[in-house]
Amino acid sequence: MKLDVTSLSSGSAGDIDLADDIFGLEPRADILHRVVRWQRAKAQAGTHSTLGRSEVSYSTKKIYRQKGTGGARHGSRKAPIFRKGGIYKGPVPRSHAFDLPKKVRALGLKHALSAKAASGELVILDNLDLAEAKTSAVAKAISEKGWKRVLVIDGASINENFARAARNLDGVDVLPSMGANVYDILKRDTLVITRAGVEALEARLK
Repeated sequence: MKLDVTSLSSGSAGDIDLADDIFGLEPRADILHRVVRWQRAKAQAGTHSTLGRSEVSYSTKKIYRQKGTGGARHGSRKAPIFRKGGIYKGPVPRSHAFDLPKKVRALGLKHALSAKAASGELVILDNLDLAEAKTSAVAKAISEKGWKRVLVIDGASINENFARAARNLDGVDVLPSMGANVYDILKRDTLVITRAGVEALEARLK
């Protein structure tokens, strides 16, 4: 598929041929859902914790005699039935991560890129070179383009001047091609990829 290439400073900068097997697929919600769930589960801290019966700090003395009280038989105040007792089967620190095949992860990224291309939210940029590496210059360029929540993907290494100028702008994120992922792509309104970024992504996903 062919797409117009734009420039930060001026208008059109020619066009580019995008690989149909990466940018021209019919987006599948089930694959995108699987990959996003895998990403979010992997990002969970898993540090939630409660104290069980063997961990709470309490006396081990028997509460009252076994029989003759008219009440139920109990041996410890640590039992979950009592106030300040241990929690029964409460959450413990653990990893929420699960395995997902590499092929599915790669396919998810292809479908995310294709989804942006199909919805018209994909913009190909010539490069990230600026006349002056200032936040105001980046803000002005983005405002003129009409981009709101935007993710910018550069080549193998990002343009440091642009990244430094854009890091204080709300709603603007810059990633190298290796950092491109399904969750970040889908949650932004506009996806901007440089020519170098397109080449790097196609080399990564071929």
